[in-house]
Amino acid sequence: MAEDIQHNQKSNFNGLTKPAKAGASKKLIIKNFKDRPKLTDSYTEDTWLKLRDAVGAIQNSTSIQYNLEELYQAVENLCSYKVSPMLYKQLRQVCEDHVRAQIHQFREESLDSLSFLKRMNRCWQDHCRQTIMIRSIFLFLDRTYVLQNSLLPSIWDTGLELFRAHIVSDSGVQSRTVEGILEQIERERNGETVDRSLLRSLLGMLSDLQVYKDSFEQRFLTETTRLYAAEGQRLMQDRDVPEYLHHVARRLEEENDRVISYLDQSTQKPLIAAVEKQLLGEHMTAILQKGLRTLLDESRECELTLLYELFNKVKGGLTALLQSWREYIKSSGGEIVSSPEKDKEMVQELLDFKDKMDLVSQRCFQRNDTFINAMKEAFENFINKRPNKPAELIAKYVDSKLRAGNKEATEEELERILDKIMIIFRFIHGKDVFEAFYKKDLAKRLLVGKSASVDAEKSMLSKLKHECGAAFTSKLEGMFKDMELSKDVMIQFKQYMQNQTDPSNIELTVNILTMGYWPSYIPMDVHLPAEMVKLQEVFKLFYLGKHSGRKLQWQPTLGHAVLKTEFKEGKKELQVSLFQTLVLLIFNEADECSVEEIRTATGIEDGELKRTLQSLACGKARVLNKTPRGKEVEDADRFHFNSDFRHKLFRIKINQIQMKETVEEQVSTTERVFQDRQYQIDAAVVRIMKMRKTLSHNLLVSELYNQLKFPVKPADLKKRIESLIDRDYMERDKENANQYHYVA
Repeated sequence: MAEDIQHNQKSNFNGLTKPAKAGASKKLIIKNFKDRPKLTDSYTEDTWLKLRDAVGAIQNSTSIQYNLEELYQAVENLCSYKVSPMLYKQLRQVCEDHVRAQIHQFREESLDSLSFLKRMNRCWQDHCRQTIMIRSIFLFLDRTYVLQNSLLPSIWDTGLELFRAHIVSDSGVQSRTVEGILEQIERERNGETVDRSLLRSLLGMLSDLQVYKDSFEQRFLTETTRLYAAEGQRLMQDRDVPEYLHHVARRLEEENDRVISYLDQSTQKPLIAAVEKQLLGEHMTAILQKGLRTLLDESRECELTLLYELFNKVKGGLTALLQSWREYIKSSGGEIVSSPEKDKEMVQELLDFKDKMDLVSQRCFQRNDTFINAMKEAFENFINKRPNKPAELIAKYVDSKLRAGNKEATEEELERILDKIMIIFRFIHGKDVFEAFYKKDLAKRLLVGKSASVDAEKSMLSKLKHECGAAFTSKLEGMFKDMELSKDVMIQFKQYMQNQTDPSNIELTVNILTMGYWPSYIPMDVHLPAEMVKLQEVFKLFYLGKHSGRKLQWQPTLGHAVLKTEFKEGKKELQVSLFQTLVLLIFNEADECSVEEIRTATGIEDGELKRTLQSLACGKARVLNKTPRGKEVEDADRFHFNSDFRHKLFRIKINQIQMKETVEEQVSTTERVFQDRQYQIDAAVVRIMKMRKTLSHNLLVSELYNQLKFPVKPADLKKRIESLIDRDYMERDKENANQYHYVA
């Protein structure tokens, strides 16, 4: 075993080690290289001549006599023998002589600009190709000597430097090159087809030679500004705004494409800025004045989106657009609100206008919060320019939607309409006016049973409560509560009537209304039939027996009845108002009556009586005949029962001729609101003065504006303050008339 190991050790020895005894340390011996052979005196010169010939062949595009590998080795040999500085200098000189000789081909005056550009491009391409080939031969020089001397440019950089110094820096050549390029770009802008690869190559040349910015870019931007300034002025006069906007977008797209195709990337920002400034920035006001209203009126979503995107690029563009958008909403909305002849359509037009503006802000203005807030401010501004009326009309619009017979909307659609109404409602300052009219209409719906849906009514109430607080809806909620309590009372009353010994033929239903909750109704004394009066007394006895200390006041104006009637055709049921009932009951006793006789018998006041007779004798269902015939009821007219009356239905509803809400009624509702406001102002003044004890007039008025939720004029505040001083709630300071003191 030991012998095998010995043998292996010997077999691993080589020429650098001496055999060692087992266990002795090994030694590594390094021998020197042999002396480097010396070059002959003529080697350097002969080699350079070979290299110079090769360079000349490359420059003249002829075949090289020597193998490229041989030439590369020759350069490596020269560099190894410390002749690199001389070699670099000689190479530079050869290249410089060649480049300098190229300038003559550009002196020809007969060349047109395109031919000149093509010749320049060919010269540049040749120069680049030649420099690359020369560098490949002298690569060893480039990577050793040049790399070690930081002050020396590389062979490639030397080539660029020589081309720049002897060709491109020549003022005549540079001028013709730049002007030729600019001419080609202008032609392309005018719709002609140009050689983009030529432009890309030449502009790349200027960029590589580091003269792009100084020689070309400044001139190019100046020409661009001049061209688009003239184009903007011309097209703003010749074209309408949508067409102009599309043209601007197309121009910007073209310029961006130019940057991608042949311009230097650094030019993009100043170029696009110049185009935007000349085509948009200089004409912002004109574009908005000339075209925004038309675009918005016609809902041109595509152009509005484009307008927003373009103005977003220009400094101050969105601010100008925002201002014009706000003014448009104010003026268009103002036209809707301020025209009394349009009052019938006002609310629907407001809803449509709001939908339209919402659509624009969402689809065209990228849901920009600033634009949405400006829209809200504008709506609030114009809708309150005409105090009280919009609030009144919104209440009536809600009534029309919540009334039975409104078949145009499903429950989901109705809910959506109510949500939209609430958005408009938010903009109104005088919400108490809305409440007054809404309460009046709600009362009619509840009492006549004309409400389309209890769920919809309660949904609307919930929305109002959420928007204005519980105090705002407390009376409205009270009205619903009264209707529910009345149902319970009627169940008890029916049980009570069943226990009576003298039951009535008339079935009575009573709604008990709490006066504070409901609108105030003018009581009217009419002559009821004895049986009705008796039944009223029975109910009064029943109700006051359960609720002592209360007072019942009957409201015949709100009553209605179902009459069983016999005609020649057969029996029918007539669904009529209490006044219509009283008139028809007369004809159980008399065949014909005059207006005066009917008035005496019923006790109905003149205007109401004529409307009642008109509904019975001049409407669709004519259960009375009038002599002489006509649409209006006169004092001399006579009436008799129409026994020949025919109708396909068994139960016929005869609508009362609705007296159109008179100006007096509207004024009285508004006056009630104003009276309520006076009480609120008085309460607020006393509350503030009680807390502050002493306050100047201006501070008091300022505090009142903070507390009051409705619009009020300073003159009205002053009147209320004077009234409180007269009633000894407060007093003026004896020395300072503008100072008030609270009187405890």
